[in-house]
Amino acid sequence: MTRKRKRYKTISKKKLLKLKSFLDDLVVNIEQPDYINDDPVQFMHAFEDKNDKELAGFFAATMAWGRRDIVNAKVEDLLQRMDYKPYEFIQNYSDSDAHVFEGFKHRTFKPIDVHWLTKTLQSILLKFRTFERFWDFCAEQAKVQKRELIAVFHDQFFTLHPEIPQRVRKHVSNPEKNSSAKRLYMYLRWVIRKNSPVDPGTMSFISPSELKIPLDVHVARQARKLGLLSRKQNDWKAVLELTKKMKILDPEDPAKYDYALFGIGVLRSGIPDELIINKRVE
Repeated sequence: MTRKRKRYKTISKKKLLKLKSFLDDLVVNIEQPDYINDDPVQFMHAFEDKNDKELAGFFAATMAWGRRDIVNAKVEDLLQRMDYKPYEFIQNYSDSDAHVFEGFKHRTFKPIDVHWLTKTLQSILLKFRTFERFWDFCAEQAKVQKRELIAVFHDQFFTLHPEIPQRVRKHVSNPEKNSSAKRLYMYLRWVIRKNSPVDPGTMSFISPSELKIPLDVHVARQARKLGLLSRKQNDWKAVLELTKKMKILDPEDPAKYDYALFGIGVLRSGIPDELIINKRVE
């Protein structure tokens, strides 16, 4: 007998639209310049050059596991090892420079992982000249292949160096393996959304309407409390379910609601009791 998975109650479209003003107010209150100071997005704001911004941001997003203060300290450590010149460092990197990563560790990241990520980014820059052009290529391929952008990005990223150890691949998510791809969609939120006091908006290869919600445990928990997410697992299907609802509220910029849901969970903005649909959420 197959055990039926638990699903949470969700709200109707009518009730969802009534929730819009509450979520919009949270976005306005949380998406403020002060947010940058405690978030890994700060490493994009730390640079003037577009290439430095995007490469530093990619490392920051890729390493965004766990407490933000620890993540920020580890990204700072890594950029310091690059002399705070990520674009120049990556362009000129060689195997003989691998010693600069000795002793580096963050969660499951080890020197070998940073080494291969750096070599791959170097190959991308040599072939495409900029990181955005590589993303643009992946987006075009995704349309042709009718696949998710992040899945194509994963494939193309690791095509450049087939000899990359298997352990390095886990640091770049693949939604075709049902990953939520939270860190990569957070990165895309940073680089794609324009006119934001937080997101730098340095790339234009897709529109904000194509973004998905960066789903982590905090966002998912609050979404379930509000009846926005029925699925128990924090996986790719949950990302699609939640993003579909957020597109009802703002089809042009659904990812902005990441601020509202994240803010409730981490910044303790709170949900009024009358809006809580699922009282007990794991």
